[in-house]
Amino acid sequence: MKNKVCICLIAFFYILSCHAQVGFNEWFEKKSLRVDFALSGNSEYQNAALQQMREEPVWGGPVNNLIDQFNYGGYYVNIYDKASNKLIYSRGFNTLFEEWRSTEQAKKEVQSWTNSVSVPYPKKSILFEITARNKGTMQFESLLKVEVDPASIFIDKSKLKENVVTRIQYKGDPSGKVDLVFIGEGYTKEEESKFEDDAKRFAEALFTTPPFDMRRDDFNVWSVGLVSEDSGTDVSGKGIFKNTALNSGYYTFGVDRYLTTPDMKSIRDAVWNVACDAIFILVNTDMYGGGGMYNFYAMGTSDNARTPVVFVHEFGHSFAGLADEYFSSEVAYDDNFYNLKMEPWEPNITTLVDFDSKWKDLLPQDTPVPTPLNDAHKDNIGVFEGGGYLAKGIYRPMDHCMMRDYAPFCPACSRAILRMIDFLSDRAY
Repeated sequence: MKNKVCICLIAFFYILSCHAQVGFNEWFEKKSLRVDFALSGNSEYQNAALQQMREEPVWGGPVNNLIDQFNYGGYYVNIYDKASNKLIYSRGFNTLFEEWRSTEQAKKEVQSWTNSVSVPYPKKSILFEITARNKGTMQFESLLKVEVDPASIFIDKSKLKENVVTRIQYKGDPSGKVDLVFIGEGYTKEEESKFEDDAKRFAEALFTTPPFDMRRDDFNVWSVGLVSEDSGTDVSGKGIFKNTALNSGYYTFGVDRYLTTPDMKSIRDAVWNVACDAIFILVNTDMYGGGGMYNFYAMGTSDNARTPVVFVHEFGHSFAGLADEYFSSEVAYDDNFYNLKMEPWEPNITTLVDFDSKWKDLLPQDTPVPTPLNDAHKDNIGVFEGGGYLAKGIYRPMDHCMMRDYAPFCPACSRAILRMIDFLSDRAY
């Protein structure tokens, strides 16, 4: 009897896995459709416009977890089957343009920024949609919706430059692993070996940090060596400008430590032929700084003394959608970056509007909400005021955390990271 039960269970789970796989095979091919689009506007409005589409040879994302249930990010890409209007793929993300819209500059002028997303390549005609979150309602509104015929002559199928791709760690088929890609920025031809050494060192820094240390076998790690004409990066606030592959620089939005690039097209060009779930751009400099945007990219410097923890902090943003938990540092955003009347989407901050959806289940019994920062509670998970750049009205899970001051990840952040690893590894999450 026990043997019959075991056989039935095995058959049941096999049918489930086959059904999920058939879902992907019905709608998609194991390659990517890359869509470049422009976001334009100011603090009051935004628009989106299609720029170009490319067929690229690799899809390393999940084949079972096609529909994103996290509800993270300021934007979503949605793919619908054109014939049935059925949602067959979705994924949330953030952009630098979204952050720019919260600056003083955006109140005075209109700008346009290029962005890019990659989705599995469709077998049939689809509707491709970009939606944006309305901060007033926290609901998503459609910005762009276009029909895409996978056989269209307007989809670019050309090869791009084949950069040096190195396998740092390979644990299995990319569809069942998190594929982390390091890209070199500000490394000259003579510094190629330094980039390889730096990428390996950063990978080790990640896998010695909890909770990533428990899940090393769920990652493939790759490096893509780009050659820059100049070593380093722009420091525009000091009049320093370099000719680099990805056009990165400090002083993003006028903040000296904020290191980013608006050049998403060059980033996607760099990874066109490598499986890619998460991107970290390694900048060849010893200055302090970095940046990270959810499901977009993270960036940090190679040689600063605080480099390892800055890397992990920024990767927390880009990989797991974690918010900054500090509330006293200089930022470029105005006080309206978060709507205190609504619950923020990030898993590690709350306005208490819907705290049940956050880390309430992780609190020790009888923990007061909000939680006073006193000897009885300061070393435990709680609900401490201050976070998301604001001292009042937003609450964080621990007094200290990687997302505040480079302390170890708190339980709420750790859980969010593990859930994202499960999602990208094609497990239930």
